[in-house]
Amino acid sequence: MFETSRPRRTLALFGVASSRLIEQQAQRRLAPHTLMRRAGQAVARLAIALAPHAQRVWIAAGPGNNGGDGLEAAVLLKQAGRDVHVTLCGDAARLPPDASDALVRAKAAGVTIDDSPASEFTRARAPHDLAIDALLGLGASRAPQGELAALIDALNALACPVLAVDLPSGLDAHPGQALGGVCVNARHTLALLTLKPGLYTGHGRDHAGTVWFDDLGVGPGETTPDARLVGNEAAHAAQPPRRHAQHKGSFGDVAVVGGAPGMTGAALLAARAALASGAGRVFVNPLGEEAYATNTSPSSLPTVDMTRPELMFRPAWWQGDPGVIGSATVVCGCGGGDAVRAALARLMGLAPRLVLDADALNAVASDAALQAQLRARAARGHATVLTPHPLEAARLLGSAAREVQADRLRSAQALAERFGCVVLLKGSGSIVAAPGQIPVINPTGNASLATAGTGDVLAGWLGGLWAQDGRPERAFDIAAAAAHAHGAAADAAGVTPLRAADLVEAMLASAQHATRLS
Repeated sequence: MFETSRPRRTLALFGVASSRLIEQQAQRRLAPHTLMRRAGQAVARLAIALAPHAQRVWIAAGPGNNGGDGLEAAVLLKQAGRDVHVTLCGDAARLPPDASDALVRAKAAGVTIDDSPASEFTRARAPHDLAIDALLGLGASRAPQGELAALIDALNALACPVLAVDLPSGLDAHPGQALGGVCVNARHTLALLTLKPGLYTGHGRDHAGTVWFDDLGVGPGETTPDARLVGNEAAHAAQPPRRHAQHKGSFGDVAVVGGAPGMTGAALLAARAALASGAGRVFVNPLGEEAYATNTSPSSLPTVDMTRPELMFRPAWWQGDPGVIGSATVVCGCGGGDAVRAALARLMGLAPRLVLDADALNAVASDAALQAQLRARAARGHATVLTPHPLEAARLLGSAAREVQADRLRSAQALAERFGCVVLLKGSGSIVAAPGQIPVINPTGNASLATAGTGDVLAGWLGGLWAQDGRPERAFDIAAAAAHAHGAAADAAGVTPLRAADLVEAMLASAQHATRLS
């Protein structure tokens, strides 16, 4: 058993169908009731570790095998000296075979079992006590109602921690969205047999709390994962140690094309992030120079970033030598406004490594010719990473943001397939998808990133990492590493909100710390 918020290695994630397949294969190999008893042992062991001083434990048990896991845990917690009370939801006579066996064992162990969600035992939980949510597991497919919904409300009203078994009841295992109006808000979740994607993206992270995992001694066999969870090792591999003989030319050039009048800061944030990530040289091409010249004196054009004078300003860079553009990693769109449209077609035709963010994505979404050009890039060996937030993704897909959020994995994969690109769908549990590849979910990050400019920082950092690697085919791995570094810095900073300029420095400090440890 281990905690999964920052796994060392990349972990496989399985949705409902694939988890069921793994469970069925294991059941055929094992003696009856083995998996459920192992699950009960895992739940009881974690319960005692999380709440060692709890004297009273309330278990809300559902009408299926998730409830059976809770009943098996009740037996062991009772034997460990806890005062255990189980509220059983549903008809005991209709329990599945494994759960029915667990009920017999719980009664024989002296566990108190009733069917009342409003007992005095339920209401009188002290903060050091523990509640266990074993109501609904993998098979839940509709909104909880009636007694189930009442028990979920009772769990959410408690002052003590709640440990969810396998999934918080009311959470869809695949997209990480609540099935209806009520869903358990767990302090901890113990995923059993497999890790489910919904625990790490969308609203799943808020409902699941800290996620723990026990595979119950069963491997996935040949079952293909639905997604993967990015591990620290994979993320850090994108920034290998530097050799003494290397020089700035060894680490590539990044050009940030964006920053229209009134939005220069977005381009500067991206450029600073590219520089901090280790790019050899970073050029800034402010867009809409004619607007600057019309509305201000020529001397007002930005020519230097006094915070980062290493950045080199190159007006009209995108109109320059095709060979220069063809050797650079280009980050386009950060604060680009409508002016970005003029640059996009040429950059799509010349840049071998292209990161499209913000206004560049909106321009593509509204222009069929740009969409066709974007789709054609892969055939020429050029790689593109799109970094949309949900609303930008919805525009590209011709849908609504709520539809994107309803199934983030499916939406990211659909966008990747439509345009032949790598897609980094930002949000809680950012997703990286690419045509023909198993998508990955990033486990790092928090709501401190919900400030203006943090997306520009992510795009710039991604471009800087990619420039150092130099290979278009590495776009998927680089995007996953950038998302991981972005979130990890926010986790380490411990500041809410985290301002974007401070995030650049936090990411640099986090990367330097990781390098020292490697």
